Amino acid sequence: MDRRTPATDPAVARRGETLLNDIEYRFRLMGQGPSPMSVDGRSLGHGLPRRAIALPELSAILMHPSCGYAARDTAWRLLVQRARTGDPAWRVGAVGVALPGLRFKAYLLAKLFTADVQAAIVEHFLRALGTVDPAKPGVVGNLLSAAFSKARAELREQEPASSGAPNHAAGTSLPPTPYGHPDLVLARAVTTGAITVQEAELIGATYLEEVTLTAYAERFGQPRWNLYKRRTAAVARLKAAIESGALSDLYTDVVNEATATAGLDVPTARKRP
Repeated sequence: MDRRTPATDPAVARRGETLLNDIEYRFRLMGQGPSPMSVDGRSLGHGLPRRAIALPELSAILMHPSCGYAARDTAWRLLVQRARTGDPAWRVGAVGVALPGLRFKAYLLAKLFTADVQAAIVEHFLRALGTVDPAKPGVVGNLLSAAFSKARAELREQEPASSGAPNHAAGTSLPPTPYGHPDLVLARAVTTGAITVQEAELIGATYLEEVTLTAYAERFGQPRWNLYKRRTAAVARLKAAIESGALSDLYTDVVNEATATAGLDVPTARKRP
């Protein structure tokens, strides 16, 4: 099996518009055969299966709403550690496990830019594997948010005339399965106009990826109170869309429950910018 990383594989680079599909194909191959790439669920604990878990199965387990935050963080700390050994196979494996989140971030970027957003998000995710602090909670959320912010900044420099309005060019359709993943409920909300791309990223990062509102505000250089007000208004529109049935899906309850959580890094008093 070819074990070059996605960012340096010229065959993949020529097909940038299908990069994530190519990575997924390679990732699935890693989970097959008599010796698939796997992690030891027994040593990871936190309710994960007490056996070898092939990476594609691990990805499915970690993205399921029933999987706890502690299990996600423990598994992702191990993936980051192995990716940092420099083994290309584990770098591809980490990208593969993160594919549901990467597809969502690429979808949001494709609403704003016409460049190769998939290549940008993968490149910056690979870089984030080497820089993220795995000791902090919400490891995968921190990885995805860092990759998104860096990719967006790079794409904005490449397309300085971009107005920030949604881009409906070819290739911006909803990403493929799993359609019920909470991130993709947010993607539907963007498509229907219930919330904006920026609001989807804000909600996704601070409610579903365990990135605190304070950390998010620092990352993007914005006042926390302003983000809090924007998020509150966006959540209200999102809830209205869910309750109306406009985003009908098996997992909309997951988003609804997450955004109903009280006291999640909510400022107690207005902060001056």
